[in-house]
Formats: sequence, C-alpha cells, structure tokens
Amino acid sequence: MKKGILFFALLVSFVGCRKEETVKTPKKLIDKAVMVNVFYDLAILDASKYQMMSKTEYQKIVPKEFIYKKYKIDSAQFSQSNIYYASSIEEYKAMFEQVQKRLQVNSDKMDTIIKRQQEKVKLNSKTHSKSRAEKLAQ
Repeated sequence: MKKGILFFALLVSFVGCRKEETVKTPKKLIDKAVMVNVFYDLAILDASKYQMMSKTEYQKIVPKEFIYKKYKIDSAQFSQSNIYYASSIEEYKAMFEQVQKRLQVNSDKMDTIIKRQQEKVKLNSKTHSKSRAEKLAQ
C-alpha cells in the first residue's frame, strides 16, 4: 500500500512538473517589447477617446486600425500573439505592469506640467492685480 501511494505521488509530481506548452508559438509572434508598446498605445487611445468624444477628427480614427498600421501588424497576428502571451499568466501580468508603470510616469509628468502652468497663471494674476492697484493709486 505504501509503495502504491509513493508511486502515485511520484507519478503526480512528474506529470505536474512537466512543462507542456499549451499554446503553440505563432509563426508571426509579435516581440514582447512591441506587444507592451501596443498595449500602452491602446490604453492611451482608449483613454483619449473619452477626452475627445466631440472632435470629429478623432471619431474617424479606429484605435486598433491605427495600431495595426503603426506597428505593421494585422488583427490575426495581434490576436494570436495576445493569446500566446496570455497563456503564461505571470509573463502577461509582467507585461501589463510595465504598461502601468509607463502610464504612471506619464501621468506624473502631466501633473507636474499642469501644476507649473497653474502656478504661472496664479503668479501672473497676482502681478497683474498689483500693477492694476498701483495704477489706480496714482
């Protein structure tokens, strides 16, 4: 009985440890770094869609078509590559963490720019108010 349990445990561990590729590598696999760039651009385009809904020029743009042209890929190649990378959850998660970091860096840069612009406006407003007050005092 103990030998049977030991055999079964060894069999399960060998089968469980065997790395079997469940999703085959596509013939035209998009490089991982390029896929990260594609995901980043899609995130930016998706976010900007809500900021520019009223702009007619933007409504004419189909984000995925724009991406396909930019990276010289097609929808099948993107889909197959996406499925391939998604089959390894850790790898896929790492890719999206890279996208998230890039988005955060750019968000922080934009916040800094906006803050500087607001400070300039505030400073110009104070300077303009002082000069107006000085003119009235004369």
